[in-house]
Amino acid sequence: MSPFTGGNRVDVGGVAVSTDHYIGGQRVASPTTFEDRSPLDWSVKLADVSRGDAHTADLAVQAAAAAFPEWAAMGVKGRGDVMRRVADLIDEHVPSLAAVECLDMAMLEESLRLRVLSRGARNFRAYADLAEQYDERVWSSNGTANRVMRMPAGPTVVITPWNAPFMLSTWKCAPALAAGNTVILKPAEWSPLSCSLLADLCHEAGMPPGVFNVVQGIGEEVGAALVADPRLTRISFTGSPDTAKHIGRAAAENIVPFTAELGGKGPFVVFADSDLEAAAKKAAGQYDDSGQVCLAGTRLLVEASVRDEFLELFHRFADAHVLGDSREAGTTISPMIHPEHVTRVAGFVDRARANGDTILRGGQRSPLGGDDGLWYEPTLIEPRNNDSEVVQHEIFGPVLTFQTFTDEADAVRLANSTAYGLSAIVYTGSQSRAERMGRAVRAGTVWTNCFLVRDLTAPFGGCGISGIGREGGDYALDFYSDLKMFQVLENTTE
Repeated sequence: MSPFTGGNRVDVGGVAVSTDHYIGGQRVASPTTFEDRSPLDWSVKLADVSRGDAHTADLAVQAAAAAFPEWAAMGVKGRGDVMRRVADLIDEHVPSLAAVECLDMAMLEESLRLRVLSRGARNFRAYADLAEQYDERVWSSNGTANRVMRMPAGPTVVITPWNAPFMLSTWKCAPALAAGNTVILKPAEWSPLSCSLLADLCHEAGMPPGVFNVVQGIGEEVGAALVADPRLTRISFTGSPDTAKHIGRAAAENIVPFTAELGGKGPFVVFADSDLEAAAKKAAGQYDDSGQVCLAGTRLLVEASVRDEFLELFHRFADAHVLGDSREAGTTISPMIHPEHVTRVAGFVDRARANGDTILRGGQRSPLGGDDGLWYEPTLIEPRNNDSEVVQHEIFGPVLTFQTFTDEADAVRLANSTAYGLSAIVYTGSQSRAERMGRAVRAGTVWTNCFLVRDLTAPFGGCGISGIGREGGDYALDFYSDLKMFQVLENTTE
């Protein structure tokens, strides 16, 4: 029997998806709704989704607080058993999840099926394993036996973005659950449906009521009510720096630890001694998912002596991209998420053109899909100078910039010249230069001669306005835990 049953549901790509919140193990409807439409065809309304408010937020936090003692007392083994059942169900239902997320967010369905959604299952398994494998620090000093323990913290709010919503939700929720916390997930209103399915899978896996909750709605409404609740013990957010400021103020009011991943403006540095063909191919790949990837290397910085050769190769690979329906295997460039976002991205390009920046390719909306189509041509801009808006601000669309540098010091200067610091990509044939660049570039992750190779135990996060804190591995489990120092006098007897 499919777990996708019960409550108010709509058919999305042949899958029955609940449009209600999931609170305390039950589906809860709101009296008001918001529309959810498909980027593949904006005339298609996928669902009217329950629109949470302050009352909904209160119900969810209340349910999470009530469920916390039992979930915390289950211990890492008991929680891990439930989480592994969730992982198995994710693997089992990848085709259904992919069909829904493709329609809701427009990520390539083939990529979702073959790569992205299985990462959700890996997140649940990996954090269940890491929590069980934790070695308490034990030592003797000053006549005492000492131990450092992890304690579950309590109710946690997780707020996730609209890009890759299912995978990114599991990336945050899995460590919180493994640490013994209860979770209220608030997905982005532009792509909420696959997170509703995650609630079904957690329910089917036997997760106790109230341990995992999903609240849908508008950020300024239900999201603001959630993060202001004094019963919370942790808040985790991925999104924009402006929204993070509001959440950070609410967290500070109640002295709640807060982690935030806030996007990037990654440099893609190419030295003359690198494999230029490999570098150009990877650079053209930064248009994947219509550039709606926070880790993308959007600032191409190429050594001046190979400028023309690199551009020739880059255009050749970029020309091979196919804009089309995300459900079709031949498509490599999907539509963007929402008309508002297309307008925002187009505004950056229009202002760059007016500023005197040079459009090297693209620079306009695609005619695909007609007047309502959400495709934008892969665009490359050579700015007049490094202060150009398109260099200094995250665009989050299929728009890259192109600049040249003279030497290694100049490359480092340009790479570190924005307020962001999430990720960087460096292509070079020199091991010693790779080491120097890895140390000199200010970013949470630096890839050399590769991109998007992820180890779930590694730290993930950004510098500057790219974020606060680190996710991944024990770094995430430590954030979602309270650390306890336990001391016993060594001559204590029974």
